[in-house]
Amino acid sequence: MGFILKCPNCGERDAYEFRFGGEFNPRPSLAFPTSEKDWVDYVYMRKNLAEVQREWWYHKLGCKRWFLALRDTRNNLVLRTFLQGEA
Repeated sequence: MGFILKCPNCGERDAYEFRFGGEFNPRPSLAFPTSEKDWVDYVYMRKNLAEVQREWWYHKLGCKRWFLALRDTRNNLVLRTFLQGEA
C-alpha cells in the first residue's frame, strides 16, 4: 500500500489526491506591530526536522478543503488529520 492520507471529510485516500501545503507555521499577530523579519520568517523559513510535524494538506481531487496532518517525516506515517481549529 502506498502513502495514504485520511481526509477529515472524505476518509482514507491515496496521497496523489492531495497537495502538500508545507509545515504549519503560526501567522504573526496583527494585534501587535510585526517586524519585517517576523514576516520573512513566517513566509519563507521552515524547520524541516526529521520528526513528527504539523503540515497543511489540500484535497485537490476530493472535497477541495485544506486540513492539517500530524506526519512523521522519517517514515511518512500520518498519525492524525484534522480541520483547523480542532484540538
